[in-house]
Amino acid sequence: MDETTPALRIAVLVKHVPDTQFDRHLNGDDRTTDRSESILSELDEYALEAALQLVEAHGGDGAGHRVTAVTMGGAGAVNAVKKSLQIGAHEGVHLTDDALAGSDASGTSRALAAVIRHLGDVDLVLTGMASTDGETSLVPAQLAELLELPQVTFASSLELRHDGGAWHLTARRESDNAAETVESTLPAIVSVTDQINEPRYPNFKGIMAAKKKQISVLSLADVGVDPSEVGHAGAWTRVEDAQPRPARSQGVIITDEGDAGRRLVDFLAEQKLL
Repeated sequence: MDETTPALRIAVLVKHVPDTQFDRHLNGDDRTTDRSESILSELDEYALEAALQLVEAHGGDGAGHRVTAVTMGGAGAVNAVKKSLQIGAHEGVHLTDDALAGSDASGTSRALAAVIRHLGDVDLVLTGMASTDGETSLVPAQLAELLELPQVTFASSLELRHDGGAWHLTARRESDNAAETVESTLPAIVSVTDQINEPRYPNFKGIMAAKKKQISVLSLADVGVDPSEVGHAGAWTRVEDAQPRPARSQGVIITDEGDAGRRLVDFLAEQKLL
């Protein structure tokens, strides 16, 4: 990197979500998600890996590039940041405040947008294609609106180049029927799919190095957000009712006595599967 090429700062939004290996549960009268058995969202690992690959392709740490892992939530949410630091992020930010409890996509976007503004010098915001708990894919678009930044969604590949005094990104977006290449200048917001790369695992060196990395803890007051705009108070949506999933009933066993084919067809027809 020469003197005319500025260092990059990439913020990766990471979320502490319920482990998909376990059943999900709701807590209390407000029916919020139980996060007692939670991990770094798998889909966010692709965004983190994309950020690390981008800075490594342009000189890495020696060029002054930084990857910042950003999360919001209760005390446990910091574990998503810690895992990100073990994988390779340079620093972390944890927005935590009692008023955040019950935030929907709108409140989450407002809070995270305020954190990005607070950081001040972010060139690129990367997110996963969705969270594995809410699965709405709404936050990237809402962030782009709030921050007034260009947005690229569902990128399956991502490249950066510095040209004409500015950073430019090129992304490929793929659907079932077509693929397109889009370009944008920075700063920008990009969500990436799980096809973009193969996330790395934290190794022993990364785990030990993470213990020395800084995690900044912020409150709503620190980032200038009114508590009435987030949490239950600012939510546009709420869960009115929820019931436990019914126990799985025993399946039907068909023993072939020469008429198994007919009995199978009759069963499928009865279930309206034919």
